[in-house]
Amino acid sequence: MSDILGPFERLAATRAAVSRVRAAPDQPRRIALFSGNYNYLRDGANQALNRLVGYLESGGVDVRVYSPTSPRPAFAPAGTLVSVPSVRIPGRGEYRLGLGLPAAVRRDVERFRPDIVHLSAPDWTGVAAQRLARTMGIPVVASLHTRFETYAQFYGAGLIRPMMERHLDRFYTGSDAILVPTPPIAAEFSAKGLGERTRLWGRGVDRDAFSPRHRDLAWRRRHGHR
Repeated sequence: MSDILGPFERLAATRAAVSRVRAAPDQPRRIALFSGNYNYLRDGANQALNRLVGYLESGGVDVRVYSPTSPRPAFAPAGTLVSVPSVRIPGRGEYRLGLGLPAAVRRDVERFRPDIVHLSAPDWTGVAAQRLARTMGIPVVASLHTRFETYAQFYGAGLIRPMMERHLDRFYTGSDAILVPTPPIAAEFSAKGLGERTRLWGRGVDRDAFSPRHRDLAWRRRHGHR
């Protein structure tokens, strides 16, 4: 099978996956999640992903996560975490860049037989996972967490921004569904002809962590608040 499916083939793959899930309602669904940072550092994006995985697994969904790792992760991961090759990002050594999917990891994905592939980063690992999903006939969901194209300007490399934007356009166009955090970003995707496959994905607030019961008047006064 070609590693590039057209829109009709992707639609057929999506419908086939949905049919498989509906045909076996007592079987746990399987999701393969590919992340650029799942737990080696703590940030907003990976907190959202870990909460998503925890929620899915509480409902009987089996989630296998493929991400760069480190010897001293920031916290224990939700789901089953599989390490992928990576290198430190120059200038931001605390973050790592996934280098793709070696044969052993591809075989692991094939044995897992996911119903859906979720991509949370457009790095080399995400692109390789997208291609693998196409060859396996599995629908792909991409979630947007960071405007990577803006990094080029911030770090004084504005000349490469057009190249990054073309890469991102290919990445998201090659996905069957796209989850974005805000209406303006959804409007941008709609203007590119991707409105039908784009949906808002609200992050929400952890009402246990951010609760009035944690209010500490003494702490506030020490920091100059009433």
